[in-house]
Amino acid sequence: MSEPSRRDFLTHSAAVVGVLAAGSNLLSAADQARKLTSGADRVPLGKTGIITSLLGMGTGSVGVKHSSNQVKLGEAKFKKLVRYAYDKGITFFDTADQYGSHIYLREALRGLPRDRLFIQTKTHATTPEMARADIERFREELGVDYLDTLLMHCMQKGSWPIDRRPVMDTLAEAKAKGRIRAVGVSCHGMAPLKAAVDCDWVDVDLARINPVGGNKGRMDGTPEEVSACLKTMHAKGKAVIGMKILAEGTLKTPEKQIESLRYVLGLGCLSCFVIGFESEQQIDQIMERIETALKG
Repeated sequence: MSEPSRRDFLTHSAAVVGVLAAGSNLLSAADQARKLTSGADRVPLGKTGIITSLLGMGTGSVGVKHSSNQVKLGEAKFKKLVRYAYDKGITFFDTADQYGSHIYLREALRGLPRDRLFIQTKTHATTPEMARADIERFREELGVDYLDTLLMHCMQKGSWPIDRRPVMDTLAEAKAKGRIRAVGVSCHGMAPLKAAVDCDWVDVDLARINPVGGNKGRMDGTPEEVSACLKTMHAKGKAVIGMKILAEGTLKTPEKQIESLRYVLGLGCLSCFVIGFESEQQIDQIMERIETALKG
């Protein structure tokens, strides 16, 4: 994969970040006045300068190593599903090395405007050498010059900001070089989630959130505990991306899904959220339910 065009990358980033910085008060007022109406609405990802759709498509639903439910659809169906999502206004695509969906996603997104896409992936790297290798391999597998966000995947200890500091420094170096636009973590457990709140290195946190909470909701704690952390992150300027909005598929009825969407959207601290779709029908259903939830 060739080096990214630093001029193009910095020009694009500076234009967006400049607006955010120079007109922060105006942006805040506009955000407060703005009424979201659909999952396709374009929203800022915290202070990263990235713009994305409110709703994102996940590609790692209930998957085992290198085999998610989306990958099991096969390349042709996977591509059709991603293109359907894009045509509906979804420009955020969440993946990870563990899901085995990088190459499928590359082919599905081929030919689409790169500057409109938000591609998020994740690494399990535990050393700087592993992190550098992952960055280059991910760029190659996804067919991109830069990764929008690269997260350290599934932090399970509150000490991760100390334990993974060499990896964090490597990702920060890649960010400075334009290979990554933003860095962050996904956490499994209240201790690592609380650590993410206080860690200045974090640009983006991918967090499990729904009104069910606990093990049944596939969450790190109670809704009150988790939402308190996410609101503090948001107040500090970090971007918060929600996942497990439907409690990993356990919220099946329209009423339960709308209730969860209303809860999550009503927190006021999420930039956007991701759901793992496996069919066009699911995309249509959730898009409709988001519109219902946003109407109050």
